[in-house]
Amino acid sequence: MLEAPQDVEAPQDMAGAEPRVLTALAEAPAAVPRLRVGLLNNMPDAALLATERQFRRLIEGAGVPVDLRLFSLAGLERGAPARAHLEAAYAPHTALAEAGLDALVVTGCEPRAARLSDEPYYPAFTGIVDWAAAAAVSTLFSCLAAHAAVLHLDGIERRPLHAKHSGIYACAAAARHPLLAGAPRVVPVPHSRWNDLAEGDLASCGYTVLRRSDEVGVDLFVREGASLLVFLQGHPEYDGDSLAREYRRDVGRFLGGERPAAPVLPAHYFAPEAAARLSRFASDRDGRFADYPAVDPAPPLQTAWQAEAARLFRAWLAEVARRAARTANALSWPPEAAVPATSRVA
Repeated sequence: MLEAPQDVEAPQDMAGAEPRVLTALAEAPAAVPRLRVGLLNNMPDAALLATERQFRRLIEGAGVPVDLRLFSLAGLERGAPARAHLEAAYAPHTALAEAGLDALVVTGCEPRAARLSDEPYYPAFTGIVDWAAAAAVSTLFSCLAAHAAVLHLDGIERRPLHAKHSGIYACAAAARHPLLAGAPRVVPVPHSRWNDLAEGDLASCGYTVLRRSDEVGVDLFVREGASLLVFLQGHPEYDGDSLAREYRRDVGRFLGGERPAAPVLPAHYFAPEAAARLSRFASDRDGRFADYPAVDPAPPLQTAWQAEAARLFRAWLAEVARRAARTANALSWPPEAAVPATSRVA
């Protein structure tokens, strides 16, 4: 079983950014600018609402004042219920440039082509990447979106895995950065993917790996430029039962003849007794899906990974606020530091 996070003292150059912004917010809320944050939610219909809820929880619960705006790639195939929700609550991706966003979160799409560059949405996606890299303070790309973004930016091809990375994995800090402010050295992070980005490919193109796992490779990495680009190969946003639901779905596909082999249990996820019951059930090709075992949907490490997800998004939005304020001060004249304290408006 994966161990709980290991707490260590954060280095001074990592620990400052988040506390300064949050301390200012507590002492003088008006001193911290309200951020305009977008969520470009491209998940398939079955996961659309859950993904919206998961990222909303992390963004609006970060302790930094935000206005969250929802967007979706136009042209994706949608069923009637999802289409109705998008029409009521979302704007198309073509509205991003006029939204005045400080930060953006981009999710992946359900893959349909063998190569990401052959996906029908890829031309529109690359335009979003180019805009975000030039116009937003920071953009966070989640899982498949991270793969598609680095393919466009630097031609880095993801590599198919022999077996799916599914489970909760110990991910250790690999560099110092404000995004790791206050983080334990090793944290549990959910991963669920069939493809991987090689750390050597990323390093050779100027990306900085912030966190990695001995079992599944790179977890979190960044690229600095006009904008701070943040990339996640894992899914820190996941609910406690997300991997359980994915596994149950895949078992159903196996029993229904849609896949040749039973799925592998998510690693370091279920309690031992539950894992043994599920393994026995999945190994019976003649089993009925209606007899799928009832198990505790709350895995042992749920609290630990969700606490780290909340800390990561708090640190990210605090860094966005810090950079946005720095940019605003640079554009103002005279600079705030040059205005005598007695002449400032209280």
